[in-house]
Amino acid sequence: MNICVFLSAADLDERYKRPAKEFAELLGKGGHTLVWGGSDTGLMKVVADGVQESGGRLLGVSVDFLAAKARAGADEMVIAKDLAERKRLLLEKADAVVIMVGGTGTLDEATEILELKKHGHTDKPVVLLNTAGFYDGLKEQFRRMEDEGFLPRPLTELVFFAEEPVGALAYLEESQGIE
Repeated sequence: MNICVFLSAADLDERYKRPAKEFAELLGKGGHTLVWGGSDTGLMKVVADGVQESGGRLLGVSVDFLAAKARAGADEMVIAKDLAERKRLLLEKADAVVIMVGGTGTLDEATEILELKKHGHTDKPVVLLNTAGFYDGLKEQFRRMEDEGFLPRPLTELVFFAEEPVGALAYLEESQGIE
């Protein structure tokens, strides 16, 4: 499976690095391909290292203005002209999406895939990995959107909330019929 991971390129605290590395190792050992923003810094590097060290493949999609930070040694690296093309390519190359901790770029990518799902433009499974309760507030906001009629589909059809890496990958594999 090609699993797109949206996450931060910032160098973060161990409470975020440990679950990211754990998820990456599960992904690699499962024989999956990481589709990610291509950066070789911060949490993006932690995940790419973990996948590669565990036998998985790396398919990066960087962007022109960040090309200098793109990971050398990825199995495949595409350089998009802008962020909009990067998002399109990431989603196009993925069978499933995992949203990990991140900033505004990650949030932008996350809401775009959910908007596409909401309108039936994709049926790819989406997991929000809520490491250390990072997305508790967002989860609450999504539930309010659902409760107050802002979502035309049940929230459970749009996104699966996982508290641990093993649950995130198990959900994706099950959704794709992988035992």
